[in-house]
Amino acid sequence: MAAQESEDPQALGGALWLLAQAHRDSGDFDAAEAVSRDGFSLLRPHMPGAGAGLRAMWGALLFEAAYTSARAGEAGAAWGWWDQADAAARSLPPGHYDPITSFSQVIMGAHAVTIAVETRQAGEAARQARRADDAAIPSQPRKGRHLIEIARAHHLASDQPAVLGALTRAYTAAPETIRYNEYARRMILQLAHEPGSPGVGVRALAEQVGMVI
Repeated sequence: MAAQESEDPQALGGALWLLAQAHRDSGDFDAAEAVSRDGFSLLRPHMPGAGAGLRAMWGALLFEAAYTSARAGEAGAAWGWWDQADAAARSLPPGHYDPITSFSQVIMGAHAVTIAVETRQAGEAARQARRADDAAIPSQPRKGRHLIEIARAHHLASDQPAVLGALTRAYTAAPETIRYNEYARRMILQLAHEPGSPGVGVRALAEQVGMVI
């Protein structure tokens, strides 16, 4: 409501971006999709001639729609929304990086890894992980989350050493991010109890993260 009253389309986009995430993370995918579509309707009249900031917010909303579709198991729709978000990213100046949403050209590779992982496309996840492994993401917390997604991609392929390597790099990039990331903690726990896992490295990482295994 505050964003609406401000009559600032970028602030409104940011509020809707957060609201879509809240609905999705609570498991209400229909509500998350509805919020994203409302956002497109409200922002579309402001898009002709929009500056980079508003175009980045538009792209971030497009990716939220992609992520929601992926979480709902709708791979085709997810990649369709990702394509639109990628087009929005390519319309931005090469160095533009939104400090709130991380939306940028550089983040689209990381987003592709997430879509492939969420839709359980193991081969595509591995391919996207190789392409985006060293993405130059300016934010260290966002870099840490990306490396956790890389680990999830390797986990789909049952590549234990690669999972541990990505998680170790995530800890180096952003210790607080991995410490409170449920996906990361679950993978560490699984690594610790799987036959043939790289035990010493897993135990060291678990200790750094604050886990008892």
